[in-house]
Amino acid sequence: MKRNTKINLLLLFLVAALAVLPLALGLGDHKKEPFTGADAEAETAITELKPDYEPWFSPLYEPPSGEIESALFALQAALGAGVLAYYFGLRRGRRQGEQRALEREADGALPGAAGKSAAERD
Repeated sequence: MKRNTKINLLLLFLVAALAVLPLALGLGDHKKEPFTGADAEAETAITELKPDYEPWFSPLYEPPSGEIESALFALQAALGAGVLAYYFGLRRGRRQGEQRALEREADGALPGAAGKSAAERD
């Protein structure tokens, strides 16, 4: 097995462990909503420390339920992943294209290869 394959499998195992261990160990069982986001945790902490606190801003759009909010967040994450995948794919394709162009130029500079097509050289 290649070294990169071993590293990728190890990283995949670690990600799976990070996702499963909190559930398996029962972390958060003492809370009403055990795995809320950081925003909800911060809001709870602020209201406990200073009950008369009023936020400076209000959201532009308040989803009607938590499920819709989660779906919108997942959609945002998917769009971001798509943009990043497109960018990295484009970079790789350009790099491969440049490399192929350099190889073609090097093949064309070989003695005896002038005037021959790619099929004739192979």
